[in-house]
Amino acid sequence: MKYRHLGSTGIRVSQLCLGTLMFGSWGNRSATDSIAILNRAMEAGVNYIDTADSYSRGESEEIVGKALAMSGRRDRVVLATKVHSPMGADPNSRGNSRRWIHQAVDNSLRRLGTDWIDIYQVHRPDPHTDIDETLGALTDLVRAGKIRYLGSSTFPAHHIVEAQWTAERRHRERFVCEQPPYSLLAREIEADVLPTCQKYGMGTATWSPLAGGWLTGRYRKGQDIDTTGRAGRWAKRYDLSTEANQRKLDAVEQLAHLAEESGISLIHLALAFVTEHPGVTSAIIGPRTMEQLESQLGAVNVRLTQDVLDRIDAIVPPGRTLNPEDGGWTPTELTTAALRRRGH
Repeated sequence: MKYRHLGSTGIRVSQLCLGTLMFGSWGNRSATDSIAILNRAMEAGVNYIDTADSYSRGESEEIVGKALAMSGRRDRVVLATKVHSPMGADPNSRGNSRRWIHQAVDNSLRRLGTDWIDIYQVHRPDPHTDIDETLGALTDLVRAGKIRYLGSSTFPAHHIVEAQWTAERRHRERFVCEQPPYSLLAREIEADVLPTCQKYGMGTATWSPLAGGWLTGRYRKGQDIDTTGRAGRWAKRYDLSTEANQRKLDAVEQLAHLAEESGISLIHLALAFVTEHPGVTSAIIGPRTMEQLESQLGAVNVRLTQDVLDRIDAIVPPGRTLNPEDGGWTPTELTTAALRRRGH
């Protein structure tokens, strides 16, 4: 395993980060299997573990906490979790308010069975909460010793800049890392998010480097898509009747041929591409099974030649995302008509 500094924090994290979205009812319902996956990842040198309170409604955090307690390796991992997504019917059990953050962090600490969280991340921007309120609440938690560092996830570049400026002007703790979506099929962040993170000395742990399974060979032309699991949960990313997803199918065919010609698997091509970018610290992998984990670990030993990288650019141009749904977040200004129409 290779290790890189997480921005300017001085922390060294593994090139692959173990994401636990698939731990629990959203993916693998066997806690025993998930614990085995986490242990195998740590044996392979992975020291960066990412989860969220919303993954399987807290079940993922509980499994991670149990695994770390059983292994006795809590002190050896950089543990990250998130706040923002709904955690129940209560309208205040979500978002980025001071009220919810203080409640949510205690809930996560309890589920994880730990006294501190290394990186506490805001899962998405909240248009209804001033970023200064969010940073103020998080700063209090750093001073209380409950969290070590602050991070954001799927923030557009202008929100990242606003948070950095607010932290400086209001003397708050700042976001030290960002978690954006990034893959061979979703390259939009190359144009703004990654350069912005580099400018502010932020680390990045990119999610969905395998494009939600599109870059594993699972979705190819002539094959039906299983609409259970994630394909059912995020249907717009998998609906083959759309032009955007047809473009993805075409690109996957070309990338699969490129991987074969290069003598590597499509999975290794995809992961090596993501970690090749100088603005990327770590790629978050999210295996559901041990077989999936084993197929991904070897990517750390793959380096892509300039010729292969140029051929990738010809298939999916730099800065282009083939399906906007893969961006992970749509501003309310685009989803709420009243914000685009005067007098309505």
